[in-house]
Amino acid sequence: MNKIVLTFVLLAFSASINAQTIFGKWNSRNEDTGKVDSVVEVYEKDGKAFARITEIMNPDRKNAVCELCEGENKNKPLLGLNILTGLEKDDKEWSGGEILDPRNGKVYKCYIQLIQPNKLKLRGYIGVALFGKTAYWERAE
Repeated sequence: MNKIVLTFVLLAFSASINAQTIFGKWNSRNEDTGKVDSVVEVYEKDGKAFARITEIMNPDRKNAVCELCEGENKNKPLLGLNILTGLEKDDKEWSGGEILDPRNGKVYKCYIQLIQPNKLKLRGYIGVALFGKTAYWERAE
């Protein structure tokens, strides 16, 4: 009986800790349709946050490449593509990195912030954060 209770407590504790971090899998929605079009995994490497596309919902787009990207990302497969790079923790947000919008191939400065345990705010901008666009991702199940 004690083992069952201990297991339950550990599972509940690990779930609550996971819900308090930006790291994990997130649903990215198409801003026009409101439907989830991809799953993005935010991960940590060398103390910085990165994110890559881990799932594409549209079967016709599973083998799509980033045609509009420039440089090293030109014609790379969208699946596995890093779209967030080099963000560093600054109090309650992660900033100082870049976000790639694979729909238009453009790279923007960005910051991300966990605003609820299962909701992530992303702000991509040019120059200052005032001139940009905000998106919200919900934690994937």
